[in-house]
Amino acid sequence: KKNMGNIDRGVRILIALVVTVLFVTNVISGVLAYVLLGLSGVFVLTSLLGFCPLYTIFGFSTCPVKKA
Repeated sequence: KKNMGNIDRGVRILIALVVTVLFVTNVISGVLAYVLLGLSGVFVLTSLLGFCPLYTIFGFSTCPVKKA
């Protein structure tokens, strides 16, 4: 079941792209760079799936409510 809205997914993809560009241009480096790249990978994966496990744990959702 999806629990992420389109804006949330777009923001995560944008953050992942920014981190990737910063890494490729050597603005960030070292352990921090690899941690941020790992987090970016998680952001991309959750955005593509539309599901965030942490949202489930905390009972949070950014999906719009469907009108009946």
